[in-house]
Amino acid sequence: MKAVLQRVRSAAVTVEGDTIASIAQGLVVLLGVAKDDSEDDVSYMADKIPQLRIFSDEAGKMNRSITDVKGELLMVSQFTLLGDTHRGRRPGFDAAAPPDVAQRLYESAAHAIREQGVQVQTGKFGANMVVTLENDGPVTFVLDSHRRQSGKIE
Repeated sequence: MKAVLQRVRSAAVTVEGDTIASIAQGLVVLLGVAKDDSEDDVSYMADKIPQLRIFSDEAGKMNRSITDVKGELLMVSQFTLLGDTHRGRRPGFDAAAPPDVAQRLYESAAHAIREQGVQVQTGKFGANMVVTLENDGPVTFVLDSHRRQSGKIE
């Protein structure tokens, strides 16, 4: 499972001209599900994302989590994070999970983060979405559940 986290002042998702989700201060999480992902990967992401200290404290240091600042989270499914661009000019998506598996794990991740007290909005799985955001910092991090070792990202 791969995730791109962006600290934002605000963000929204629009589908066919209708805003279906929006948040104020918090995180936009673009989440890609790989074909070999499981609930173990969901647990890793759901534990890691709400606890990452990537919001500034009063001294301007990244020392607060989304739960500390009572921020919101906008999660958008993004299978293109699993795209392989090493060969040729067209990305290959063999590593991406089939849609039914990806949707189940994506929804499971959103639910698990909600259970930790974070307000989570989501995009529409499989839809062509327009995501707008006001990046704060900019602050952007990449998480990969397959690159962890003993609970740490390499």
